[in-house]
Formats: sequence, C-alpha cells, structure tokens
Amino acid sequence: MEKKTFAVLGMMCAGCAANVERRLNQTEGVQSASVNLPARTALIDYDETVTSPEQMKESLSAIGYDLVIEEDRNVEAIERRAYTGLMMKVVASWVIAAVVMAISMGWINIGTRDIANQSMLILALLNILYPGRQFYVNTVRQLMHASANMDTLVALSTGISFLFSTFNTFWGESYWGAQGIEWHTYFDASVMIITFVLTGRLMEERAKHSTASAIRDLMSLTPKTARLVVEGSTVDAPISALQPGDTIEVRAGEKIPVDATVVGDSVAYIDESMMTGESVAVEKKTGDKVLAGTIVKEGMLRFKAEEIGQKTVLANMIRMVQEAQGSKAPVQRIVDKIALIFVPAVGGIALLTFLAWYLIGGQTYLPQAILSAVSVLVIACPCAMGLATPTALMVGIGKAAEKNILIKDATALEEIRKVDAMVIDKTGTLTQPIASPQQGRLEGSETLKPHAREAMQQLQQMGIEVYMMSGDKEERAKEIAHEAGIEHYRSEVLPQDKENLVRDLQTQGKQVAMVGDGINDSQALARADVSIAMGKGTDVAMDVAQVTLMGSDLRRIPETIALSKQTVNMIHQNLFWAFIYNIICIPLAAGLPYLFGMQWQITPMWASALMAFSSVSVVLNSLRLKLKN
Repeated sequence: MEKKTFAVLGMMCAGCAANVERRLNQTEGVQSASVNLPARTALIDYDETVTSPEQMKESLSAIGYDLVIEEDRNVEAIERRAYTGLMMKVVASWVIAAVVMAISMGWINIGTRDIANQSMLILALLNILYPGRQFYVNTVRQLMHASANMDTLVALSTGISFLFSTFNTFWGESYWGAQGIEWHTYFDASVMIITFVLTGRLMEERAKHSTASAIRDLMSLTPKTARLVVEGSTVDAPISALQPGDTIEVRAGEKIPVDATVVGDSVAYIDESMMTGESVAVEKKTGDKVLAGTIVKEGMLRFKAEEIGQKTVLANMIRMVQEAQGSKAPVQRIVDKIALIFVPAVGGIALLTFLAWYLIGGQTYLPQAILSAVSVLVIACPCAMGLATPTALMVGIGKAAEKNILIKDATALEEIRKVDAMVIDKTGTLTQPIASPQQGRLEGSETLKPHAREAMQQLQQMGIEVYMMSGDKEERAKEIAHEAGIEHYRSEVLPQDKENLVRDLQTQGKQVAMVGDGINDSQALARADVSIAMGKGTDVAMDVAQVTLMGSDLRRIPETIALSKQTVNMIHQNLFWAFIYNIICIPLAAGLPYLFGMQWQITPMWASALMAFSSVSVVLNSLRLKLKN
C-alpha cells in the first residue's frame, strides 16, 4: 500500500470536493481518499499493484479535474496563474455589469426599449462566453457523469435568466403584452449572478491562501541550493543534485539543506528552534547530527549528507502536517454526505418553487415563478458547509505546527479537548539528565524540566487529573512528583503497569491521554484515547503518537488542549452559520414572505451577493484562530 498527498486542480466548491473524493474512492485499488478543499489536495491510500497515479489522474480528468502527479509541475505557479486569470475575469465581469446596470436602471439612454434590451442581451452573452464560460463547461462535464456541483447551480440560474430574457426581448410584447401582462428582461440578474459569484471566489481564494501559510513557511525552510565540496573546493549545486555521502559546507546565516553528520574539525552554533522550539543555539562538532532547515548562527560547518529530499526530518514534518490538514474530523464526514446530495436537492426545491408559483397564479405568475426558482438556485450555498470544517482544521493544525506541535490527524485534534485524565512518564518526559562537564557523563539518572511545574498546574486548572508513572524507587518518584505539583504518582512500574493504569482510568469513564518519550511507553501510548510523544530532532515519534511535541517544553501540552478547544469551537460556529444561512435564505428566495402578506423576497441579484458572502465569511471566521493566543 502507498499513501500520498496529491494536489488537485479545478476544485471550486464543496460539491467539487465531494465529486473528486467519490470518484477516487470508486477507483479500483484505492483503499481510501480524503479531499481537502481549502488546500486543494487529496490524501490517497492505494494499492500500487492494482492502480497508479496515472490511472487516478485519468479518472479525474474525465470529470474536469486535474490530479498533479508530476514532480516537476509547480503547483504554486499554476495556482498563481489561475488566480491572475480569475482576477481578470472578475474585472471584465464588473465592467460588463456596470454597463448593463446603467442601461437597466435608465442611468444612460441608448434609445428605445428594444435597443436597450438587445444591447443588454449582447453584453450578457459576452459575460457568459468569457467570465462565466467555466460554469457551463464544468456543468456539462458533471452532467455527463451524473454529478453536479456549485457550477451547476450557477449555470442553471444564469442560463434560465438569460433565455427567459432573450425570449422577452424578441417576443415579450407580442406574447405577454397581448395578454395584458407586464413583462421585463432580467439580463442584469444573469450578469450580476456571475459577477458576484466570481468576486466571492476571488475573495475566497485570497483568504484560503492564508489558511495554508504554515505549510508554506515550513517548505521555505529548505534552501534551493547547497555548497558542495568537490576535491577541496566548493561549487553551488541544486538540492535535487545532492546524493547521500556528499560533503557540504554551510556558513553563518545559511540554512542546512539535508540531514547529515558533522565532519572535520569545525565547530558551529546551530539554531534548531524550528525543530525543537528551543531558542538557545546548540553547539555542533565532529560526529554530531544536523537537520535540514536549521540555521548556522555562528561558525562554519562541513558535514556528510545522510538523508536528502523527501527523507529528511523536515520533509517528514511537512508531510505529517499536510496529511493532518487533509484528514477529516468525524463531523466532516456527515457534512460530506450532505454535500453530495445538496445540489440535486436544491434543484428539486427550485423546481417545486417554480411549480408552486405557477399553480398559484397560472400564466400571469410565470415571470415570478421563474425568478423565484432562479433565486433559490443562486442563494443555496454548499460551499459554506464544505469549507466550515477543513478551513478551521487547516488553520488549527498549521498554528500547532508553528508552535512546534505536530498533530497527526483531525481526529486527534478534535479528541484531545475531551481529555480529563493524563498519564505522564517521569524520566525523559518530566525530567532531564544532568551532564558532568568534566567527565561528560550523567550524574544523579535527573532534574525537573524547566516549566514542568507550570505546565502541570495549567493542566490541573483545566480540570485534568495528572498521574505520574516511574520505574524509579519510591523516594525519588515521590520527590519529583512533589516538585512538579503532581498528587497522583506510582513508582517502580513496568511498561504493562502504565497500560493497566490507562485502562483502569478508561473503565472509570475518563478520556485518557498518555505522554511519553520512549519504547517502554509504547503500550500505554497505544492504549490511550490520545497519545502524546515528546520528540527532539531525529528521535521524533511521528509514526507512534497522535501528537508530537518538539523539544522539551511541557507547556505545549495545555497549549495543544486549548488549541483543540478553540478549533472545534470554530468548526461548530462555521457549521452553525452555514446551515442557518441555507435554512433561512432558501425559503426567503422562494418567496415564503408572500404567504404572510409581505410583498418582498430576495431577488436573484441579491441572492448571488449573499451566496458569495456566506462562503467568504466562513473562511474569514476560521482565520480568526490565528489571532488567538
């Protein structure tokens, strides 16, 4: 089995993400596929003996999406071009909209009513053919494969408005006028729907860009070139040209490009804060390990490359954060199921709206029936629902990475907020060894880590019971527990005893987290509801724990719990407003106020503006997480 994250181009809404995910999951050989709309990625677990990235790419291409499998394709450059193209379409659409609105409102006089209508028809057609063309192309592709998305709703609503207005332009007087019915054209609605939807997408894209800033910051840590030592002299070489065993030189102020071992007699001080969170520069000399992305603060180093490219610790960190951001929280799976049926359901509601108005008023109410149906098609927004969870998760997991907290998946981020009991290992987790400067040996098997007592107090203030476990003697364990402010502790325990305590607490109905740093903690880590590993440099337990805390600062544990609560609260807010928006706005667009004697409803033009605003507001609300401590 192979598990990889691929970029997906062409996704614009929750319906798109649902269609891509369904298509991938239907592909033979794919065990699971999880699509992240804000990140434009798909995390795919597949059997490489049955299927291949090329086959999956071909499958998605058939429904109008592009799976990026080529390593030399610059996804960021492609997205920049797409953003520039979208901006040009938005500008063009606003220019057309301004002219159409000026004609429609009578702000400029270009002749008779027929000339005005025909002029607006030409402008609306131009708007469909250039700025709005993609809506129609995507709709045809989707319908050919019995699926639909937000583009389908936009294409239907604008197409109906345009065709109805075209009919009225040429036959309105002879058909409606002959029956004594007042008639109008609605080219302004057709144009403004496309304009507002495109504007909303532009704003969305800009906001989504901010949600992925943590990944971009991590990726920027690896330099593009390295100083390769060849026969005593140095030459600049691209990172892609490096091989294990190459000797590389890095000077003060430069980033280390690979994971390596220091050679020669040079000494330097390395800033490893991006890996460990520790602000003090670390001395490195012959035989010491250095990691890609860390920075030489003083001195100069030569080292022998060991792990390069996608095998470095930094690359593993980036991959872990990407996979975590692409994973789904349990609540998102419910939303995904709704998104799959949302567009067809809205189409059905729009049809019922049309029939209801037509049955109420007959031929006289036909324009009202069409406008109401168009308003329903436009105002319904699956995007807000689809973006509610992943945008909050992307910001939350990204913010955690910036704090040197690596979260393995969305479930872990959601579950850790429920923890009310925590089992924590003593040696190496709560404590650190003291080295003798003269002998270079350990003295006295340790001392409490800085800020450990503060961290334990914060956990207890959160209502979490802390249990310290130690294989040490009773006297030493009691001393450390007292120093850390921990009431519950056990001494002289074996790995099985740690697991038994976790199990006992779980049988009492508690949500248990286990914090450890060694192999002897693995049983308890596996048993716990949430597993937290203390990692530093190359010994990061990424494959074992759901949460890895880089470095030794235990205050990151309460920080992780607080961030979990903030993120889940943000998800709930987003989902609440997304659902409430649709529950309230769809009936208003259908004309429900008329049943209560109010001569008012949401017009197609305002429906498109509200729909665009709903999606943007969800993304902006998620970005508020960045402002929280």
